Amino acid sequence: PDEALVRVTLAGICRTDLEILRGYMGFAGVPGHEFTGVVEACPDPAWVGRRVVGEINCACGRCPVCLAGRPRHCPHRTVLGIQGRDGAFAQYLTLPAANLHAVPEALSDADAVFVEPLAAALEILEQVEITASDRVVVVGDGKLGLLVVQVLRERAGEVALVGRHQRNLSLARGLGIAAMLPDRAGDLAGADVVVDCSGTVSGWELGRGLVRARGRLVLKSTFASPVPVDLASLVVDEVTVVGSRCGPFGPALHALAAGKVAVAPLVEAEYPLDRGAEALEHAARPGSLKVLLRP
Repeated sequence: PDEALVRVTLAGICRTDLEILRGYMGFAGVPGHEFTGVVEACPDPAWVGRRVVGEINCACGRCPVCLAGRPRHCPHRTVLGIQGRDGAFAQYLTLPAANLHAVPEALSDADAVFVEPLAAALEILEQVEITASDRVVVVGDGKLGLLVVQVLRERAGEVALVGRHQRNLSLARGLGIAAMLPDRAGDLAGADVVVDCSGTVSGWELGRGLVRARGRLVLKSTFASPVPVDLASLVVDEVTVVGSRCGPFGPALHALAAGKVAVAPLVEAEYPLDRGAEALEHAARPGSLKVLLRP
């Protein structure tokens, strides 16, 4: 009774969706959590007809975790297209009205699809203090990595991107960001903050090797399978490890509307929903950027 019916106008495929296909979270249902849509029905009629994006964690609102102000970690939550709730790779989805955010007129549907991953990038700034004296390295030149470097360069003294795909690295350089292949990353060792967006074990290992003693290692990657970790080295070097997931939608919408983050260059392809399997195969290609689905 507290939920809105949203007609999906555009959805984005991210790495988490691909990990779900490999068994992440044991999810069964309709995947997809990045979307732009129009509210078709809602208990609050003021929402009807409005273009929206939506926060993906649907909390109970009653448990101690929710009452303590941490609804994104509610133990009873469902998560759009990830846990217990059908997602955005469909003509319609439902979300609590409290999860909705109106999309400014100036933003296209394709821009607004990036609100969820951009919010995830901005979450790093909520969790880790980054100052103008910090050297930051982002590992992984995929969609999220390219968003993260744009966000962090607003705070850090130096930001560099390490990845394996020349096209993506060139795109980053076009945005004014230092970008290089892993074999050139040795000069970046001793970084104050390393953010792993690679989604690979080798990326994790590279990032671990680049962070300085008493530095901070932020993990944005999700994996369907366990990843081996040398815990002893983290203890000896007193490295702070921060898991980082979803983030604030309001600041993400503001950043997009203000033109602070370039997302149009990250769109690689668009498919109709009835070619969804083909779209997922495209998104799984090494180095692919954002693939969109249009119902």
